[in-house]
Amino acid sequence: MPSPSPVDPFSFFGHSLWIKRDDLLPEPFSGNKGRKFASLLADSFDGVQTLIGYGSPQSNSLYSLAALASRRGWQLEFYVDHIAASIYRGEEGNYGGALALGATVITVPEPNISPREYIESIRLKQMDADACLYVPEGGRCALARRGVHTLGREIADWAAARGVAHLNVFLPSGTGTTALYLSEYFHQQHCDIRVVTCPVVGDGDYLFDQFAELSADSHIYPEVVGDAHHYAKLKRDELEIWLAMRRQGLEFELLYDPCGLLVLKSLLDANAEGNWLYLHQGGLRGNVSMLPRYRRKFAQLFERDVA
Repeated sequence: MPSPSPVDPFSFFGHSLWIKRDDLLPEPFSGNKGRKFASLLADSFDGVQTLIGYGSPQSNSLYSLAALASRRGWQLEFYVDHIAASIYRGEEGNYGGALALGATVITVPEPNISPREYIESIRLKQMDADACLYVPEGGRCALARRGVHTLGREIADWAAARGVAHLNVFLPSGTGTTALYLSEYFHQQHCDIRVVTCPVVGDGDYLFDQFAELSADSHIYPEVVGDAHHYAKLKRDELEIWLAMRRQGLEFELLYDPCGLLVLKSLLDANAEGNWLYLHQGGLRGNVSMLPRYRRKFAQLFERDVA
């Protein structure tokens, strides 16, 4: 892992907080996936020839796993429900970029079965299973712990050096892996740091189910706030806050951050106590496919902004 990502002051709708800039970690392993997949880059994994994952064909995980497999000399098999005919195929996007790196993106060949079910019940029972390394969707597995703990140590060291007490670290969550392992680290180190997250896929119950798959110790779970969220639905208020941040000189990705920023704003507007740090988890490659969708639906909002 390269040098710690910077922490910058962040003026946010009249509130003063900080932002941890994991988006500035070097490509192709910047942001959230650079943390989760750090051990996959560093450990030996003798005998592995094939890396197996699943998710959306436009996900950041696909591109990051493809880059990782390319660097390690492995073949990536990435399973999906379907590939839309209209999918963006340019190499600057996640799907096209992954294909350029040699990834094989496979629509599940069996009917009425999810990618996860296919991998776990069929693919990993084939003759070459011992040469396969399986990474669940979004890196939701114990392999993510080391890299996220490194992130936690960076935040704790920064807070100690700056004398920042009662720190709240906020981030939006899909599988909740980063939030969980961050909270675990701060509990283990007895830090005066609390992790707060919001669901971007489903609701809080879904997030707690994801936490439970990784740890049975509910005492280390992050605090979950915010309502249920319809993932990938185009919302005017989410685009508006994204554009507001871009006018301020900060670009965020368009699937998770807008939801997270709106929830954080509501917390701060309600006079949430303590110091706050927002974790920028990168993922900007996905904007090349999301922005055209937003432009088509909310063209008027872009009239005063140059994209």
